[in-house]
Amino acid sequence: MKTNKSYLKRLKVTKNGKILARAKGQNHFNSKESRRAQLAKKRSMPFHMTAKEKSRFLINA
Repeated sequence: MKTNKSYLKRLKVTKNGKILARAKGQNHFNSKESRRAQLAKKRSMPFHMTAKEKSRFLINA
């Protein structure tokens, strides 16, 4: 089975195996947000997956 590339592009796997993803809700209408909220959305957030989901979407990662 191949890795799901469209899903993999949204995630980053660290060398220790942690999975990071972009914060949600940051595509548009960000100018009305406070500066603190804008900067918080830039950071990657931990993304939790079960072992079954990892095997399905991140075979090579």
